[in-house]
Amino acid sequence: MPRDDPDGPRTADFEGLSIRWDPRVLEPRPWTAAQSTWAAKIAEQAPYGPLLELCSGAGHIGLLAALLSRRELVQVDADPVACDYARTNAEAAGIVTDVRCGDLREAVRGERYPVVVADPPWVPTQDVGTFPADPVTAIDGGPEGMDLALACLDVAAEVLLPGGSVVIQVGGVHHLPALNGHDAVLGGRLVFAEAREFERGLLAHLTAAG
Repeated sequence: MPRDDPDGPRTADFEGLSIRWDPRVLEPRPWTAAQSTWAAKIAEQAPYGPLLELCSGAGHIGLLAALLSRRELVQVDADPVACDYARTNAEAAGIVTDVRCGDLREAVRGERYPVVVADPPWVPTQDVGTFPADPVTAIDGGPEGMDLALACLDVAAEVLLPGGSVVIQVGGVHHLPALNGHDAVLGGRLVFAEAREFERGLLAHLTAAG
């Protein structure tokens, strides 16, 4: 019998969503469904409008949040392969999404959103070899691991509606000082609300000044 292609497409169950991916993109982590459910809960009290997912990868986190919140979705990623999977996974799930491939800020310039979900790379460049199964572009967050996370906060500060929220994933509590030291937080445009720590990462919730 022919052996499966080790680099070919695979399928993961993500809280009932069938998510296609391959080793060129980051494998869906089951624990990150907590980011989806938290964002969906926040969306219950958020202003009208679609969710925005930054650094969407194969799309699973945003798709589950959209399904749970019954909102439409805009997803942005710089990797064309990830964008293709996000579209494929949305179509398979019957979820309305607008997938945009390119620069995070340019993709949504001039738009406004009630809730932003961000799952940026957060591994320091010198440590990416610790995760040989993960594609470097999907996990390399720069020298301190925070380059893309801070870029996501840049975008969130620009696009969030008054009273809107961003739920962002980082590596752990050691990344909180960088989030709280962001210009938008220091300037009062974003306000830190809560952090929830998990075995494989940390979720932080920040709100836009009303």
